[in-house]
Amino acid sequence: MSIIETTVDMWKFNRDRTNATLDAIAELDDPQGALGWQAAAGRAHIAWQLMHIGITEELFATERLKETGTNYPDLVPRFRGGSTPDDDIPSLEVIRDVLNTSREHLLSTIATFSDDDLEMIPEPFKERGWTLGTAIKIISWHEGHHQGQAHAMLNLYDASHP
Repeated sequence: MSIIETTVDMWKFNRDRTNATLDAIAELDDPQGALGWQAAAGRAHIAWQLMHIGITEELFATERLKETGTNYPDLVPRFRGGSTPDDDIPSLEVIRDVLNTSREHLLSTIATFSDDDLEMIPEPFKERGWTLGTAIKIISWHEGHHQGQAHAMLNLYDASHP
C-alpha cells in the first residue's frame, strides 16, 4: 500500500469518528442547540469545529493543491482558520453535506498525485515550505484535532444539559 493510500485510509478512519460525533448529536433532544453550544462566550461552537474540518479540506482540495476556486465561497470566510464563530448555526444536514462533498473533492484531488510527488512543494505552500507529504499529514492531524474539540465540547454540553 502506498503512503497516499495509507493516508486516505487514515482519513476514512478519522471521518468515521467525526460521523460518530454527528450521530451522537442527532440523537439529542436538541441537536441544533448542541451544535451552537459554546464552552465560553466568543469561543467556537461545536458546529464551527465540524464545518471547519470540511472547509479546510475543501481549501486543500481546491485552492491549495489544485489552485482552483472553492465550491463554498460563502462558507469559507465563516469557517476557515481564525474565523470568529457567528450565531448562524448550520444544521446537521448542512454539516454532513459539506463534510461529504469536500471529502469527495479532496479524494479526487489527491488521486492526481502519487508517492513520487510527496516531496513536491505545491505553489501555495512555497512560503511555508510544505511538501505534499507534509500537507497530507496536516490534513490527517487536522480532522482529529477539531473532531476532538467538538467531542470534548459535546461532553461538556451533555454534562451541563442533564
